[in-house]
Amino acid sequence: MRRALFVFLAWLSVANGAPAQPVIVEVPSGQPVEFHDVVRDARGSRGLTWRFRFIAPEIDRVTGSVSSDIAAEDMEYLCQNFAVDRLPNLGPRPSQVVISMSSKPIKFGSSDPQITQFFEAYAIEDNDCIWEAF
Repeated sequence: MRRALFVFLAWLSVANGAPAQPVIVEVPSGQPVEFHDVVRDARGSRGLTWRFRFIAPEIDRVTGSVSSDIAAEDMEYLCQNFAVDRLPNLGPRPSQVVISMSSKPIKFGSSDPQITQFFEAYAIEDNDCIWEAF
């Protein structure tokens, strides 16, 4: 029952765009990753696309310890083990998920030379994340 409540509360925070309290997600590299928000209203190359955004200070190109290759593995993990579970079962279902990591919070669609950002796109087929090259 407690797990179901936690899953529901996590889903509710995603459904509303951003969590009420920080949600730390464990990833294979062990770096600290915090769920930031999900953007559901920006169309992607495959139509309906949800963008799950995460803060990962260790990807910072100056002070961080996680390379883009390691971050890519973490992003694939986040797609398969975080994002897919939070996609709707009723109504329009996204055909694409974009996972992004930034070294610091940043407004969606913005860039800042002081903030490192990585992005990966995935087609969603049978609840599996299929990597798509940008």
